[in-house]
Formats: sequence, C-alpha cells, structure tokens
Amino acid sequence: MHLAYPAVLAALLFCVGLYGVLARRNAILVLMSVELMLNAVNLNLVAFDVWLRDTLHSGQALTLFTIAIAAAEIGIGLAIVLAVYRNRGTSDIDRLRDTAETDEAEKLPDTAETDPADADADTDGTEPAPGRVDGKTGKTKKAEATT
Repeated sequence: MHLAYPAVLAALLFCVGLYGVLARRNAILVLMSVELMLNAVNLNLVAFDVWLRDTLHSGQALTLFTIAIAAAEIGIGLAIVLAVYRNRGTSDIDRLRDTAETDEAEKLPDTAETDPADADADTDGTEPAPGRVDGKTGKTKKAEATT
C-alpha cells in the first residue's frame, strides 16, 4: 500500500477539523472538530507504523494512548459545556466572552460619594459600617483599624 493515500486522507481530515475549530461557534461542534484532528493524527501514526514495518508497533501503541486521551478530553469537555449551558443558557462561544477575568471586575466602586445616606453619615460624626469606603479619605475603616 502506498503511504500517500492515508497521508492525503489524514491531511484532509485535519484541514476539515481545523476549519471546524476556527469557524464554528457552538462548543460541541468545536469539540467534534478537535476529535477529527486527533483522528487524522491517529491515521498518520498507524500508516507510518505499517509503512516502516516497525516490529514493536509503536505507532499503534501511541494511537491507543491518543484514543484514551481523546476520550478523557471529550468527557471533561462535555461536562464543562453542559455546566456552562446550565448557567448561561447557551453554548455559543462568542457569548461566553464575559466570563474572562478583568482587572475592572476586581475594583470596588466608591459608594460613599454616590450614596447620599453615606455622605450624611460622614458629616454627622457617625462612622460608616466596617468594610465600607470612607468618602473623605478613600480608605476603609477596617484597614485603618489594623494599622
């Protein structure tokens, strides 16, 4: 058997999988495309193992490990997709971009300057609640107590 036939088929499978990863927005279709790419690699491993006439059949053994890793990957990937679908209501990858962590999400807004009740609390001599931002100094009372 010529090596060109399985190599061309594997290249076509890999290209179709790569197109699916780059073009699809559904997470399950992206996972299926990754599986196509892994199957193209498996086909190459077995084809080169047969072509080289390896006595240890290392290409086929490596293919079995790749299949086991692919099964674990698809199980974990589907669990993540189902958890995201339950929380967000969609498995669309473009709509999941708001899950990325940013520095702006960690900053707490200064509520003392915008809340009139807190502004009155600063002028009448009472102290704001622990952990609340003091409008005058910008520090929390909890932080001042520790210094």
